[in-house]
Amino acid sequence: MNHDFKSIFTPGASVENSEDGFRLKIPGGDKRSYRVAQLDDYAHLSRRHFPAQPPQTLSLHARASKASLPGTWGFGLWNDPFGLSIGFGGNPLRFPTLPNAIWFFHASDENFLSFGDGPGNGFLAQVFRSPAPRFPFSPLLRAGINYPLSRRKARTAMSEIVEEKGFCLNLDVTQWHEYRFEWRPSGCVFWVDDALVLETSLSPRPPLGLVIWIDNQFAAWHPDEGIQSGVLETKECWLEVEHLELKTS
Repeated sequence: MNHDFKSIFTPGASVENSEDGFRLKIPGGDKRSYRVAQLDDYAHLSRRHFPAQPPQTLSLHARASKASLPGTWGFGLWNDPFGLSIGFGGNPLRFPTLPNAIWFFHASDENFLSFGDGPGNGFLAQVFRSPAPRFPFSPLLRAGINYPLSRRKARTAMSEIVEEKGFCLNLDVTQWHEYRFEWRPSGCVFWVDDALVLETSLSPRPPLGLVIWIDNQFAAWHPDEGIQSGVLETKECWLEVEHLELKTS
């Protein structure tokens, strides 16, 4: 593995090197504080300078401490659409934008991360594609300004703008598995333990950055309940990754 990572973690969390990879851990706690452990390769970059362009192949081995952890965890490529790096020591300000991503993503039951009819939680192989935002306000930013009065209209607007494809995976994530995807200009392909699990012609808009994380956050875009978000009570939990490789296909 030859990659320039930056680790981000809140108090009590940690990102530790292992013999062949990393262990990302967050402590237990209540609903009053956000807890995250994250590795990425874009921390000090503006979005237009994120390093990943198709064709790219990501492969790694991973396991989690429990089958259903409160919050989210995963690994893949995205454009940091919600500006999640704001406030983490010297990182550039990123305004909210529309999501572009290809990843393996675990979302607990409190989450519902689909703008259309795709799966909203569980352990997912997932792709989002959005058009380039119109400066100065993307639809996502306008929705945030008008929240909560327009939250149902905002979700409807997002479903018409953001394309998505996802597949819910049924496997024991506490055991080691090999995860791999190929991001191509013409589409994306996902494998688990060399078995094909999702193939789609949808391809996220570049550039993207590599992210590996575990946190206690949730977000839900339920059709009948509008937009909800917050943090969850957790016990200590962790994500381990090994044999990480990101390369041009």
